Amino acid sequence: MGARVTRVFRTFNVESRARREISKEKPTPAPRHPTSRRNELAEHPEIEAEVCRKDTRLLSLLKDVYVESRDPPARVKDGGGEHLPSKLEEKRLTKLGHLGDLDVKKVSKGRISIVEALTLLNNHKLHPQTWTAEKIAVEYSLELKDVHSLLEFFIPFTVQEFPKETKKAI
Repeated sequence: MGARVTRVFRTFNVESRARREISKEKPTPAPRHPTSRRNELAEHPEIEAEVCRKDTRLLSLLKDVYVESRDPPARVKDGGGEHLPSKLEEKRLTKLGHLGDLDVKKVSKGRISIVEALTLLNNHKLHPQTWTAEKIAVEYSLELKDVHSLLEFFIPFTVQEFPKETKKAI
């Protein structure tokens, strides 16, 4: 409702307002500040001639200069300047999910994929005596404190089906 009202005022008499703005006299730009360098060159032609003249003595000195460039010999760095990883990151094969080619095949040790996380959380929920935190840590190459945090703070969703007679009561 409000948009209609504002549109009416915005489009009211648009053509005459546009003609009025176009017919106004254009503002004159501010005068430019005269630069001192242009005035000097215009007043003193000998300075301009000096700038444009070639100096033969400097040209002859420049012709005598010969520069030869070579790359320095390659040196093996002693490791002081750069930080190189001490060991390569170990990878482990994942427990493949149901997506086949779309699933992640390799994961770094100490990490798990989404499918593995949901699987281990569901296994722990269904059988907490067999799937303890220690067994999960060994099975998935995780740290025990991370597994305890995972089991404490992440809970998988549960699907609850209500019988038909209780649906009416809800």
